[in-house]
Amino acid sequence: MADSFNKKEREKKRQKKKRDKAYKRDQKSENAKPPEFMYVDEDGNLTTQAPDPIKKKKLNIEDIEISVPKSEKSNESKFTKLGVVNFFNTEKGYGFIVANENSESYFTHADNLIDQIKDGDKVSFEIGKGPKGPIATEVRVLVG
Repeated sequence: MADSFNKKEREKKRQKKKRDKAYKRDQKSENAKPPEFMYVDEDGNLTTQAPDPIKKKKLNIEDIEISVPKSEKSNESKFTKLGVVNFFNTEKGYGFIVANENSESYFTHADNLIDQIKDGDKVSFEIGKGPKGPIATEVRVLVG
């Protein structure tokens, strides 16, 4: 008889746990319910309030640009940087270039050179990705 009593008590506890869990789940879903409808304001942000039709901005079709305007062609890329050769070992084929704008030093290898360089040369270069960080590529000596 004691065995059946324990079974009934365990079943009651299990059912109570199940009810409590369902109640908590229902409470959680009611509190975290997202709004049913969202609006986009003039700045592109989501909001729950409808926009005021009186405050609408008037747009001219001529003001809308569909494509990017053409830019002037130039020899220099916007990614080209200027600098000075700090050190270059011609025997081993590597060196370092210090950028003018931020005084950061970039590694360069003989494979990335367009012109022959030496210490103190003013050069233009592009930043590339190397195995250990940024490197100087497309290195050209500046004339003048």
